[in-house]
Amino acid sequence: MSGTSLADSQSAGRDKPTVVLVHGSWADASSWSEVIARLDHDGFAVRALPNELRTLSGDAAVVRAFLQAVAGPVVLVAHSYGGAVITNAATGLANVQALVYVNAFAPDAGESAFQLAGPDSALAVPDPTTVFDLVPPALPPTPDSAVYLKESAVFGPFASGLGDDDKRLVHATQRPAAFGALTEPSGEPAWKTIPSWYVLGLTDQIIPPAAQRAMAERAGATVTEYDAGHLGLLSESATVVDVIEEAALGAGARVR
Repeated sequence: MSGTSLADSQSAGRDKPTVVLVHGSWADASSWSEVIARLDHDGFAVRALPNELRTLSGDAAVVRAFLQAVAGPVVLVAHSYGGAVITNAATGLANVQALVYVNAFAPDAGESAFQLAGPDSALAVPDPTTVFDLVPPALPPTPDSAVYLKESAVFGPFASGLGDDDKRLVHATQRPAAFGALTEPSGEPAWKTIPSWYVLGLTDQIIPPAAQRAMAERAGATVTEYDAGHLGLLSESATVVDVIEEAALGAGARVR
């Protein structure tokens, strides 16, 4: 069997943009499972990338390299910290036709994820060891410190809206973020030149609704509010897919 390039992997005859999904901290690409199934049913080519969660600039470079290898237009979608990644990865890329932020950070230059979460975030606590397990378990954390969510943080604010079995799965399979990735300042934002959509969780305790709304409005995003917590991509995937497909229609209009 001959080798297949990334461009060749796009299904022949599809005139829809490729949807590229980028997960956030304390997750992996499987967090998009419900979204992927719905998009696949609707005929979209979908790629869910592994977000390395090491440094913002490094994570963005990995995603950018992938985007540059995709033939045709892309709708680039991200959840949570992944929003900061796509904000940096897509800057100046002509094939990225739309950005979709799902309960996600949309930083301007110089801003970090932790900064944007704000003082009302459930993770903004005086003693970080009450919500995080640090590896190594030393304070203050260094940029390389691995940050895990405690079980109480997952079962409380992080995975609100999910059943207990799903919460246990989220806690058990979480991928840690490096502390430096969450505190690294962002570069020039892609949303200044690429149309964006924002799915805003009204019961999100990790990135509070007011913080999401401020970022979405600043980016000039088309906003859809939904009654979901931080993991609305799992609990309310139908709404998320509706917005992605709306963005895809907009992307199609740009390339005609």
